[in-house]
Amino acid sequence: MEKKISDTNKKMNILITGAAGFIGFHTCFAQLNKKNNIIGIDNINSYYDVKLKKARLKILMESKNFTFIKSDIQNPKLIPKLKKNKIDIIINLAAQAGVRHSLKDPYTYINSNILGQLNMLELAKKYNVKKFIYASSSSVYGGNKVMPFSVDHRVDNPVSLYAASKKSTELLAECYSHLFGINCTGLRFFTVYGPWGRPDMATFIFTKKILEGKKIDIFNYGNMQRDFTFIDDIVEGIEGAIKNKKIGHRIYNLGNSHPEILKNFITIIENTLGIKAKKNYLPIQPGDVKKTFANIELSKKDLKFKPKTTVSQGIPKFINWYKNYYKIQ
Repeated sequence: MEKKISDTNKKMNILITGAAGFIGFHTCFAQLNKKNNIIGIDNINSYYDVKLKKARLKILMESKNFTFIKSDIQNPKLIPKLKKNKIDIIINLAAQAGVRHSLKDPYTYINSNILGQLNMLELAKKYNVKKFIYASSSSVYGGNKVMPFSVDHRVDNPVSLYAASKKSTELLAECYSHLFGINCTGLRFFTVYGPWGRPDMATFIFTKKILEGKKIDIFNYGNMQRDFTFIDDIVEGIEGAIKNKKIGHRIYNLGNSHPEILKNFITIIENTLGIKAKKNYLPIQPGDVKKTFANIELSKKDLKFKPKTTVSQGIPKFINWYKNYYKIQ
């Protein structure tokens, strides 16, 4: 799936962090096509294949409305560099992702997710940026048992450091919104997948290993349920947050609101590829939750959020991109 950007005159100046990341790339692309000026920030770290990040970035760099800054978002020296840009909106999508990786490298999560959020909020405060949108995660619901997960539920029982770091970003936004009048919107993403996706995510891992004839690890014996959400729907949700006129600090779920059993998800991948997977069934891993399920009633109301893509539609789109990108017949 080839992406091309159409350029015209500027509208808003939007700072988007994590610009070379999966969601960041698609968000930048969409906003460039809406004629906005984008300042993209990314540290291009090696958590996963740097070539994939650079390939995304190459597409964005085709637009004259895109400016790229390579930096960690927690670097305080970044703030004065952005003074001349007159930023209208900050969309903080940069983060150290991954539940399981947080067990191995906790410090990166504190630096990127918590200190990074703090630094971006300081940027908003210093230059009087009135709208601040940031990525949270369905992981914050942790050990919650009541389904579907609602933004009205308490989220003070995280089961991973990643979840704890994301909950911390919400608390920081609440504080800055209250103290400095910044309109903050937190978006809790639910298992995002699609073209240009992350290699550490299930859709990518399963597709790659099945094509290579390798065994796939299936945790909780395939009985996990995930509210898989297609990237185009997430981008529409972010657009809804940009247009949202609500003031103060608000949090929304962006999920498909239709949990899929992992075994069924894998079957769709197998059927799309025309290859039967070799399977290695394993118990649930530390930090994982058995099920995610988004209540999106508030998102529908305030953000006009209406996810359109089912997994049976989205998985073939991902696999089509994967085969094109890696030149697989």
